[in-house]
Amino acid sequence: MADDFRSLLDADRVIHEPARLIITAILYSVESADFLYLLRETGLTKGNLSSHLSKLEEAGYVQIEKTFVGKIPRTLCRLTEAGRAAFEDYRARLKRAVDSMPQADEP
Repeated sequence: MADDFRSLLDADRVIHEPARLIITAILYSVESADFLYLLRETGLTKGNLSSHLSKLEEAGYVQIEKTFVGKIPRTLCRLTEAGRAAFEDYRARLKRAVDSMPQADEP
């Protein structure tokens, strides 16, 4: 059990931050998402979302594509293969730690 908990110490700090965790979780479940969808689903402010997306992009976890639909700007975000792998690793570490915890009725 202790080793499973200790493995959380090595968890990816880029993804571990709560706002970035929810962004990666959302992007993990879709092919891509636009900025407004992420804004609505995360509940973050535009500035916060933009800042966290930039950090994820710098880490190579998110690809951001800026286009226009007519004259309206559109920002599409998607997880890269590295981002998908990092999220899967983070999720697996967390699951191992949680699964190793004794149940409330166990000694």
